[in-house]
Amino acid sequence: MKKLINKPEDFTKESLQGMILAHSDIIKINYEPTFIYRADAPQEGKVGIISGGGSGHEPLHVGFVGRGMLDAACPGEVFTSPTPDQMLAAAKKIDSSAGILYIVKNYSGDVMNFEMAVEFAHLEGINIQSIIIDDDVAVKDSLYTQGRRGVGTTVLAEKICGAAAEKGYSLQQLKELCKKVNQNGRSMGIALTSCTVPAKGTPTFILGDNEVELGIGIHGEPGRERVTIKSGDEITEILANAIIYDTPYQRPLREWDQAQGKWQDVELLNKPWQKGDRLLAYVNSMGGTPISELYLIYRKLAEICHREGLEIVRNLIGPYMTSLEMQGCSITLLKLDEEMLRLWDEPVKTASLRWGV
Repeated sequence: MKKLINKPEDFTKESLQGMILAHSDIIKINYEPTFIYRADAPQEGKVGIISGGGSGHEPLHVGFVGRGMLDAACPGEVFTSPTPDQMLAAAKKIDSSAGILYIVKNYSGDVMNFEMAVEFAHLEGINIQSIIIDDDVAVKDSLYTQGRRGVGTTVLAEKICGAAAEKGYSLQQLKELCKKVNQNGRSMGIALTSCTVPAKGTPTFILGDNEVELGIGIHGEPGRERVTIKSGDEITEILANAIIYDTPYQRPLREWDQAQGKWQDVELLNKPWQKGDRLLAYVNSMGGTPISELYLIYRKLAEICHREGLEIVRNLIGPYMTSLEMQGCSITLLKLDEEMLRLWDEPVKTASLRWGV
């Protein structure tokens, strides 16, 4: 294992300490229990938004605390869910009596602990609602979850709902908005290499020199299948078609026929979007993929969307939801209506995402 760390057991704490020193005008930290919160929290009359999950996916979620996104984030240890006491303490810190929305990725530990935190908060008179993000089309169930996993749409939901909260949306309005974002978002990823959790010191899984994992989870859990590496265009076709047509039964609309050397159409099962729909296209690095390769993927993705009659009107390209140093990428497509488009364009100022300020 080669990493820029000191002691593996101090990795998460020391990383957070450095982050606070770098962005003390935006965020503060609470220890025991640990959570990051807005330096100007609580915001009077504003619904608070909290998310969280295991560390190792930065800048998710801690990098998105600030104006126009999250009011607080609860980081667990690497790939380990935060605890209910973290979530409850964060809620108390940022509560302005307008209510709080939890945005929760669909992983069993996250869901269970956030549900417990909601129950504890209600006993203390804090009004909290939660929405689960489950946008990964790769697999229905995995080692970490029942149902679809929550991945890239989480970032988009935090931005859109964060902007709405700044504009005075009520808790019920925010809950419905977050639900709409989740329903209109689809994601899928691929891994070229594994990652190494500092406390373990060895790769999470092993891929051969010519192998890739299609539909990988952000903790390294298995995807749809392990296949021989293909070109960037071919990989983009596989990911994009699985997303655009949201095919169940764990197979894409178009399958590569090795014998004939071309794509073969298969049965059309379910297409969540129609020609003319406007999309936000998000191409994400899993941590170890250079931005030049992400733009290569985006180039082909734009071509595919145009071919399908879908219009990309906004994009986000970069390492916003990672898996430590894993090489690979994910694609997220979100169908936008006027409300979501307007909220996406609203100002945001966080450690890792900012514009309009």
